[in-house]
Amino acid sequence: MMTQSAPSSSSALLVPCLLGPTGAGKTSLALELARRWPVSIINADSRQVYHDFPIITAQPTAEEQAACPHFLYGFLESQGKISAGAYARMARERILEEAAKGRLPVLVGGTGLYIQTLFDGIAPIPPVSPAIAAHWQVRCKEEGSHALHAELATVDPDYAAKIHPNDRQRITRGLEVWQATGKPLSWWHSQHVRPTDFTPVKIGLTLPLAELEPILEKRITLMLEAGALDEAKNALTLCDDPEAPGWSGIGCRELYDHIIGHTTLEECRALWLKNTRAYAKRQMTWFRREEDVRWFAPGQVEAAVMYAANCLAAAEKGNG
Repeated sequence: MMTQSAPSSSSALLVPCLLGPTGAGKTSLALELARRWPVSIINADSRQVYHDFPIITAQPTAEEQAACPHFLYGFLESQGKISAGAYARMARERILEEAAKGRLPVLVGGTGLYIQTLFDGIAPIPPVSPAIAAHWQVRCKEEGSHALHAELATVDPDYAAKIHPNDRQRITRGLEVWQATGKPLSWWHSQHVRPTDFTPVKIGLTLPLAELEPILEKRITLMLEAGALDEAKNALTLCDDPEAPGWSGIGCRELYDHIIGHTTLEECRALWLKNTRAYAKRQMTWFRREEDVRWFAPGQVEAAVMYAANCLAAAEKGNG
């Protein structure tokens, strides 16, 4: 197949976006695209932004990142927070910068809210007072994230259904926005402020959950063999706070509980797989609602590449 240059920056910049559930092979497809075009890969996964958990959150390895430029991976400390709006601003800036260099920006990740916010925008959420935010942080610490997740489900069932009961950051954010504004966070996310200046080419990788589960189980085994437990132990020395946002990633909290003696390693592995499977199911539910995704099985890499090539060729023809 002939290689093609990246599209020039314009009011409708074409941006390939590789999405789908965890473990479906998005990174591998991105690297295959990088063999055909001058690609710059931009992370669209909310857990892969954390510096202390590269193995557990399945960030591209050093070898994979050496194949082409990678951005927005591992830049945030465990205590740090990042909203979908803040992510979208950073991703937008990076997309424009890479396109201006003549490179093809490719988004890779499974956080549907990040992708939606980048391409569609959301209405600006009014600032939440520190007192309200502190109130929910204290309650979460005293009552636990599961109790507050149940409370969130009563005031914002749509948002609660998309997040894990261990995800303290998003649970407290949902509750504080609801209290501060009188509207659920899912309502704010549905308010699109303007059309995006990007045209996404959404390429989805997926397979039935029953077929994905053994892949996820094997991946957890490989993560442990690669040093995931030592990674978590080291992260604990840097941030011994299970409520820190970085620890909310699946695999991170399960390993934390094992390290402090709450579970055996086998119990940790089983819970890690259970929660990963549930997360993959939520991702599938989110992305299946989108009508503009072209879906492929993980083994259909060449077909996915050809689809991207056709979209790029059509865009170049339209700009010519």
